[in-house]
Amino acid sequence: MGSAYGASYFVILATLVFDIIAFGLAIGAESRRNHVTIETDVSDSYTTCRYSKDIATGLGIGAFLFLLLGQLIITGVTRCLCCSSPLRPGGSRVAAVVFFILSWFTFVVAELCLLAGSTRAAYRTRSRGYQGAFDLDCKTLRKGVFSAGAAFTFFTLLLSEGYYLCFVKSQENAWQTYNTGGGPGVGMTPYPRPY
Repeated sequence: MGSAYGASYFVILATLVFDIIAFGLAIGAESRRNHVTIETDVSDSYTTCRYSKDIATGLGIGAFLFLLLGQLIITGVTRCLCCSSPLRPGGSRVAAVVFFILSWFTFVVAELCLLAGSTRAAYRTRSRGYQGAFDLDCKTLRKGVFSAGAAFTFFTLLLSEGYYLCFVKSQENAWQTYNTGGGPGVGMTPYPRPY
């Protein structure tokens, strides 16, 4: 595979595709949240909660899994930063560490939003009561849970790609440093022979 600054195009593209799919599924889950209507029985003796078809749960779980795959690819390739070969001190290493921490934070928040949204969207209250006796509690998923998951998915995409590129750049710098003797020094070229 080709590379940019030693970074694998396959890793960049695979992570990008998985995270974009997760983002799209999270947006779809938000727009397809189930709705509830309170229906009265023909005999007008009781009312019940009637839910629309649940599509958001499947979309939310799909977004959860695709985001997980994208994060696992980056983590596997870089060996979770802590188990990889040493990185050269400098700006690239600092940026890689910062991006790594932030990408995991946004990843965890996104996954929690997607998981909570999916489980809540699948939940159906079985409230049923006599008309006028009590108010029905027809619970539905709050608006914005999947949107928050989509937003944090997008941030995870940006931060994980930035982490990977900074990680690769810092590794390349370390490789060059270790293979050239550690930086500037006295050259070992032979002196010209005196005549």
